[in-house]
Formats: sequence, C-alpha cells, structure tokens
Amino acid sequence: MKIAVLGAHGQIAMLLHPILKSNGHEVIGLIRNPEHADEVSRAGAEPVICDIESEDDISDAVGRVDAVVFAAGAGPGSGAERKWTVDRDGALKLIEAAKRNGISRYVMISAMKVEEPRGNEVFQVYQKAKSEADKALRESGLDWTIIRPGRLTDNLPTGRVALGPDLEEGEVPRADVAAVVAEVLEIPESAGYQWDLTGGDNPIESAIKQEIA
Repeated sequence: MKIAVLGAHGQIAMLLHPILKSNGHEVIGLIRNPEHADEVSRAGAEPVICDIESEDDISDAVGRVDAVVFAAGAGPGSGAERKWTVDRDGALKLIEAAKRNGISRYVMISAMKVEEPRGNEVFQVYQKAKSEADKALRESGLDWTIIRPGRLTDNLPTGRVALGPDLEEGEVPRADVAAVVAEVLEIPESAGYQWDLTGGDNPIESAIKQEIA
C-alpha cells in the first residue's frame, strides 16, 4: 500500500515509518517544518510539506494513496487554541482530503477517556478536540479505525498489549502504539472499531483479531 502519515515527525510516527516500510509499504510523511525532512526521510517516509494550520485543503499534499494515518498533535506545551487547530481541525482536514481523493482507509491515533473531562483547562480543551475529531471520523463514512492509547512512555516495545473498547487507564510504550497502528493497516476487518490501548499480555496481532472475531 501507499500510506500517508500526517504528523510524520511526531514520536509515534517516527517509530511507525520503519515498520510500514519493512512491511513493504510506501510511506508519505506530511510535515509542517521543512527542517524535519531529512529525519523523516531517514525513518523511511518521503517527506511532503503540509501545514495543517494554514492550509484549508490538504488533499494535494495527501495525494493518491491507499490509506491515511492521523498522528499529529499540538503537543503538551501548546495552548488551547492549537488543540483546536491541530488535534481537531487537522483531523477534519484529513477526513475531507481522504474523501476528495477517494481514500477510504483512515487510522486515527487518539487518546483514552477523552469524553471524561479531567485535568486543567487546556487539557480539557485537548480532550474535547480529540473527542470531536473521533466523532467526526466515526460519522465520516470512511473505513476508520481509532486507536486510543493510555499514558505514553518511551519504554522499549513489548509486542504485547491490552486492547478493547473500554479499558482501565494504564500506560503503553509509543513503540507498541506504532506497532498496533501498523498491524491494523494489515487487517481490513479492523475498520469500524475504536479501541483503548494499554500495555498488556496479548501479542498485538492476537489482540486485534480477538476484538474483531
């Protein structure tokens, strides 16, 4: 497949690119900052400049691909306004680009418990932005899968996870999130599911197949 990843210089995306490439896919990495192009290229993706906050239509940057992955995020140091423009509006723009370009497959990296407000005001805006983006994707008519990881860590990957529609909160290595995203792209039957994701005991492929059985 040819896969476009939005937010291609993000931590999960940079772990995802080499997995997708090793699985035989061609990866397009959409990035805002041209200075990140070399790093993205070394990770295995072809960099394409795309500023989701300033461009209304990103369909040309996305191009004619078989699937898209939303891996963008404003980041923990950003204010409330960028939670809307990146975490929500960026996801919505990718939905519209997929529709314009005839791309049916869309995988979203979201976050656990975004419908349960907690934390400070900015974090609650982040949760609402993520929740609205997820809802828009569920209602988009695309072949969507939404992965909602718990607290992200930089621990080494285990290859084993807990996956389900409503899990207790927990943490998960970013590398295992990347591996789950890569695996759902290999399993078309995973479309139409929204799953929480934490560390666990199930091998990734088995965890997904148990949920769609």
